[in-house]
Amino acid sequence: MKVILLTEVKGKGGEGDVIDVRDGFANNYLLPQGKALRATKGNLKQLENRMANIAVREEKRVAEATATKAALEAAQVKVIARVGEEGVLFGSVTSAQIAEAIKEQAGVEVDRRDIAVKHAIKTAGEHTAVLALYRDIKATVTVLVGDESTFAAPAEPEAEAEEATEEAAE
Repeated sequence: MKVILLTEVKGKGGEGDVIDVRDGFANNYLLPQGKALRATKGNLKQLENRMANIAVREEKRVAEATATKAALEAAQVKVIARVGEEGVLFGSVTSAQIAEAIKEQAGVEVDRRDIAVKHAIKTAGEHTAVLALYRDIKATVTVLVGDESTFAAPAEPEAEAEEATEEAAE
């Protein structure tokens, strides 16, 4: 069955695409969810009229995804976790924790399902995660994993040293 997609359907296409799918997929998922219309002559004619608007929205989405990609690749995301001896974590860092850290530190809201980590993060240190932002636009994010003492500001020891020298001088 030929259908016209009204929204982005992962693995099938984007808004305005005319695709051929199995009848069951169209009748049981795409049509009831409002993600597609049957590709009739009337709907195809309406699609031609809407193609300019669809192209503008597509261009805007690509520009936003590209800007987000630049912001995310420039940032390093810190995830605080319980670390045992020898840098091994108690458990592992999940994509939900990474998504929450990105939201807090970079100000970008991403879905945890869009985050792909090559291997489970079970050690402290630097790791990479790939975020699927929009279609073929993917961002690689550096994830730093450690406990609170790992990310303590380096200014604190200097401040403590200055206080100690002031007390010794008195």
